[in-house]
Amino acid sequence: MSDNKNENKGFFAAMTSGLSMFGNAMHRSVNGLLGYEGVEVINPEGGKDDAEEEAQRGRWKQEDRDSYWKMMQKYIGSDVTSMVTLPVIIFEPMTMLQKMAELMEYSHLLDRADKCEDPYLRLVYAASWAISVYYAYQRTWKPFNPILGETYEMVNDGGITFLSEQVSHHPPMSAGHAENEHFTYDVTSKLKTKFLGNSLDVYPVGRTRVTLKRDGVVLDLVPPPTKVNNLIFGRTWVDSPGEMIMTNLTTGDKVVLYFQPCGWFGAGRYEVDGYVYNADEEPKILMTGKWNESMSYQPCDLEGEPLAGTELKEVFRVADAPPNDKFQYTYFAHKINSFDTAPKKLLASDSRLRPDRYALEKGDLTKSGAEKSSLEERQRAEKRTREAKGHKFTPRWFDLTDEVTPTPWGDLEVYWYNGKYMEHRAAIDIAEVVEEADANSIEFNPWQYGNLSTE
Repeated sequence: MSDNKNENKGFFAAMTSGLSMFGNAMHRSVNGLLGYEGVEVINPEGGKDDAEEEAQRGRWKQEDRDSYWKMMQKYIGSDVTSMVTLPVIIFEPMTMLQKMAELMEYSHLLDRADKCEDPYLRLVYAASWAISVYYAYQRTWKPFNPILGETYEMVNDGGITFLSEQVSHHPPMSAGHAENEHFTYDVTSKLKTKFLGNSLDVYPVGRTRVTLKRDGVVLDLVPPPTKVNNLIFGRTWVDSPGEMIMTNLTTGDKVVLYFQPCGWFGAGRYEVDGYVYNADEEPKILMTGKWNESMSYQPCDLEGEPLAGTELKEVFRVADAPPNDKFQYTYFAHKINSFDTAPKKLLASDSRLRPDRYALEKGDLTKSGAEKSSLEERQRAEKRTREAKGHKFTPRWFDLTDEVTPTPWGDLEVYWYNGKYMEHRAAIDIAEVVEEADANSIEFNPWQYGNLSTE
């Protein structure tokens, strides 16, 4: 962001600067407790004096915690996205492909953006949509890594068709596409991580594009990084401090939002503040709220101050969630796992059908762990066979383009939806194939759908 926006752009500026320093001070103050080199324990509701007490909390039994810490020490400073085998005790019954679909929970905000005549208010709706998923992202359970060729399909929800596919294993990359009558959504995602001992930095190396169909407006989204705290010692919690930038590539307008870092005793936690700017980088609308509650907006002057005679208006509020849910799932997250949102003749590569995920959903951790190991070994065997034959894996629904896009955390090869999925679904509708899909009638098999073509 340009320097002129960091100087005196309204009443959020001082608060943003102060909380950033406050949060960083807290993070430094607790480093090195307990005699474990590299351990950082943070109580988001407390201060620097209760970190040792916080370290005794969490989901791990002491013997498991100490054993896991000894195993993980050698990975400090490394990208552990797919290099470490993790126990299912820290998993949720969902894969990364399914988690990508959680952005569709509040897709009505994109519908409103498409219908909106005001170009700045349009960005308010679209940015609120991008913020809405962070309520789901605060869950502290890890989703399963997808198997190469695995897919996830969702239909029958708000007129949306959603599809995601694991397009690469090393590095792990996923691609997704969604659309309804108002918008199309396309994403290529390649998470990058840095393991820091008792925390994990997650960098969203990816490209997200939203096209609003009425006017053909194209929006580009760059989200902030995420930090997962207290992985082994203490209660795990998630923070996403930094900037989110959504740019209207058609007009040059943009919205820049600041996710405040959590400071001592929870100061600043969840708070999001920022502005919608025109193409000349003049503030037009201020936005403020908490990503776990709601977002509001208000017109502002060129100094970023609220316009006289206007008031804050709420644009988005988090829906009620099931009380005491084991995995902190929303009602929408439960729908993602449900076969009620599955299409007719579900692909056998669908995440719902994974036996390890299904066993965990039913509460059988032993079976889940065994099935997870079996799937991972089968994937390694498939790779050996493929390489021995000189073949390469080609995704079915997404094509690798020649485009390489820069991100704040590295360059990204871009995959693009090839349109074949809609043709596939249309053929099924014409044939009037009606099959009830459940985990007992279809065997999970991502390999049968991957094209193996000679290089």
